[in-house]
Amino acid sequence: MASNKMKTNSAAKKRFRVSGGKNGLIKRGKAYRRHLLTKKSAKCKRDLRQGAYVGPREVAHIRTLLPYAF
Repeated sequence: MASNKMKTNSAAKKRFRVSGGKNGLIKRGKAYRRHLLTKKSAKCKRDLRQGAYVGPREVAHIRTLLPYAF
């Protein structure tokens, strides 16, 4: 008999992606990009366009939210 499936967290699947490399890093978008953009410099906004990787302390928690992404 098949075991029960775990549910993927819907908020997490919209916010994170797993990179295709052999170590499978978790990619995320940067914060402070949604509003109040007129006071931010062009250099700041340009840097916010680039994605980032989740830090090592949060990886274990995000892996529990995305059980089938790895």
